[in-house]
Amino acid sequence: MAVCAALGAGGFYIFTAPAALEADYASDLNADVNAGQLVFAAGGCVSCHATPGAEGSDKLVLAGGLPFASDFGTFYAPNISADTTHGIGAWSLDSFALALTKGVSPQGSHYYPAFPYTAYTHLDPQDVSNLYAYMQSLPASGTPSKAHDVGFPFNIRRGLGLWKLMFQSDEYVLQGNLSDTVARGRYLAEGMAHCGECHTPRNGLGGLKHDQWLAGAPNPSGKGRIPNITPAKLDWSEADLIEYFTSGFTPDYDSAGGEMAEVVSNLSQLPQSDRAAIAAYLKAIPPVD
Repeated sequence: MAVCAALGAGGFYIFTAPAALEADYASDLNADVNAGQLVFAAGGCVSCHATPGAEGSDKLVLAGGLPFASDFGTFYAPNISADTTHGIGAWSLDSFALALTKGVSPQGSHYYPAFPYTAYTHLDPQDVSNLYAYMQSLPASGTPSKAHDVGFPFNIRRGLGLWKLMFQSDEYVLQGNLSDTVARGRYLAEGMAHCGECHTPRNGLGGLKHDQWLAGAPNPSGKGRIPNITPAKLDWSEADLIEYFTSGFTPDYDSAGGEMAEVVSNLSQLPQSDRAAIAAYLKAIPPVD
């Protein structure tokens, strides 16, 4: 019995080990701060990590604190400002990339998937490098990150290694022979903008149901439902979608509200070609009724 327990514990330790970053991840890249600003906008970093209630330029002080309620507890966005003590100002590019694409802290522990690293795993090293350079240029805040309110057994972070084995993948949902425009839209929607994190339902363990990709999901706040944006329900033209991502106005002259208003604010900063690419992607994904 003791031998079986030891083998089980050893297996658990091996299979739940945090992933490592690829060797020489971005050693030959030159960062572009301006390009990093666009990655920052597409990723919606401000929407989660700005101090709640911040306006204008104060939203670039990424002190965190926004709560995210879930069935597993309440998570709080951390301080990711350039502060070297309470933020990520002391992180190397490799530490930043490890956190962003693998969900692993510089200390080697798993991050909770409230941080959408399962989407950011698609980001290429150049975009990660650009984003890192831009974020290091932003203001620092000495506000300590708030501890997550998560009880047993979800507070055992090592167990997240098993969760990642089941639900973290480098594979895209939309497969096939894609045009360059749709492929760019896939990179943006499934990666940077992480649309599936809100618009796709989850199973009992919090993993996304890829067979119902973008088919809508309960709102974590308990109020209403996040809509189905597959072609089965969203019949807007590509031009309609581009306009919505630019101005927030729907074809019926309604306007984006709630969290989607923040998304539109982010997408409107991207080149027109990127908004068109996301629109083309949404028209190409399989309809889910």
